[in-house]
Amino acid sequence: MSSSSRQQLVGKMHKALRSQYKPVVPNTNRSVLEQVLFACCLENAPYDVAEKALARLGVNYFDLNEVRVTTVAELAETLHDLPDPAQASLALRRVLQGVFESSYSFSLENAKKHSIAHGIKTLEHLHGIPSFVVAFVTATGLSGHCVPLDRGALSALFLAGIISQAEYDSGKVLGLERLVSKKAGVEFGSLLHQFGVEVLSNLHGATVKKILSRVNPDVKDRFPKRGESLPAPKPPPAPVGKQAQRAAEAAQTAAEEHRPAGPQAAARPPGKTPLPPPGSGPKRTADGQPIINGKPGPKPFVVKPNVGRPPAAVAQPVSKPEPQKKLAAPKQAQQKPSKPPIRKPVSERPSGPRQSKPKSKALPGKPTKKPVPVKKPLTKSSRKHSAELSRRKPR
Repeated sequence: MSSSSRQQLVGKMHKALRSQYKPVVPNTNRSVLEQVLFACCLENAPYDVAEKALARLGVNYFDLNEVRVTTVAELAETLHDLPDPAQASLALRRVLQGVFESSYSFSLENAKKHSIAHGIKTLEHLHGIPSFVVAFVTATGLSGHCVPLDRGALSALFLAGIISQAEYDSGKVLGLERLVSKKAGVEFGSLLHQFGVEVLSNLHGATVKKILSRVNPDVKDRFPKRGESLPAPKPPPAPVGKQAQRAAEAAQTAAEEHRPAGPQAAARPPGKTPLPPPGSGPKRTADGQPIINGKPGPKPFVVKPNVGRPPAAVAQPVSKPEPQKKLAAPKQAQQKPSKPPIRKPVSERPSGPRQSKPKSKALPGKPTKKPVPVKKPLTKSSRKHSAELSRRKPR
């Protein structure tokens, strides 16, 4: 299909959708991460249902970290009113995990600090983020020109004859932004999303047939029979050969550029051991044979577990045993035995009554009085000396 005929069909669809639906103005007061979470709930769902689901997440969970660690089944119970709660829950978990691993916080405001292309790359490098979410946030949060396309919007464009079967299967419509002006891009995206929800929920309804017939009268060739649904898109197989190898290398290079710093964020293979750096090990020829006497490459990078060392045993000073003191012998044993007193014969004893010396016995509890010294009378020389001292004048 030529670009002119496609542009005419897009213009007709825009006019027909405006007459049937009212555009929903996006809430630009939300942060970039909140826009991403709302887009995960909005995919293939009405606007009011997505708003209620996002509000229910904020009520039932303490913070975003709790949502990140919650299982998909539990999140699906919370988002039960969405058309595909399991897919929305998986997208929410993957997005929050990717944001947390990239910056160890729940914020995407750095996507707005640079150009729109840098913000789009930041969103695309989040693991598991749907293309619809990237396009929606680009149009609402980054002020870019992009038309978000989910399965309902792709089905509507395919039935209207605007896109081909290959574009419907791949989910990528190149050049759609050129057919819609930037001023009308947000309005057209909102109207197309509402019509896509109607196509998925009520394909054979009167509203769908009315709008499609106004856009393209040849819709009967693409429209399924009554009671049948539109076949699901069949994505093309992954490219093989050199093209696939180049794509894998480009993806690995992009992942290395945007991964956080630190050994804990090093890229790891499916096993437990990290990949060695390129060129490690012995040098080899083109056939894979090791070169003899060749210089080995860098040693492979090994992440050592962060295990603390056991505390070193502090050597305590050895105390010398104190020599045991010998017990002091009793005084009676230490004193030498006294000799018995020698008694004089009776003939040598003095005659007459025995005179006993007075002994002063001290009463218990009362101090004994010291004997008062007797003053000697002053002699003549001492009197003369004292008289001379009294005559001297004081100095």
